[in-house]
Amino acid sequence: MKMPMKKPFPSSESSDDSDDFSPNAKRAKLEKSSDEYVARRERNNIAVRKSREKSRAKAKETLAQVDKLRKENEMLEQKVTILSKELSVLKDLFLAHAGNVSEVTCPTPPPTTVTVQVTASADHQYSVKAQEN
Repeated sequence: MKMPMKKPFPSSESSDDSDDFSPNAKRAKLEKSSDEYVARRERNNIAVRKSREKSRAKAKETLAQVDKLRKENEMLEQKVTILSKELSVLKDLFLAHAGNVSEVTCPTPPPTTVTVQVTASADHQYSVKAQEN
């Protein structure tokens, strides 16, 4: 955070210049009934409204982005769950097939082809069909 620059202190040598450094030197004190005061207040009120509206819009945009990212995160978590289940099913199939191959006592087993069909339903239930040809 930047610190505001300090104003130099008025020198004691030039007492007639001391008004240049007073806070009211830049803007003369206006009477509340003057047209210039009313115009300045109106411009300030417009600037404040614009600033607050911009702040509200930014907050709204941030909330929309948070909502979008939460939904995307939920979708990705569901995808991870589905892929984990699929991996588990495929591991079980592989281990079952590897177990069947090692149990065969024939020195030269006949060649076989196994067709595996894994289907997933909308509610993430899996079914496996294995068919030996």
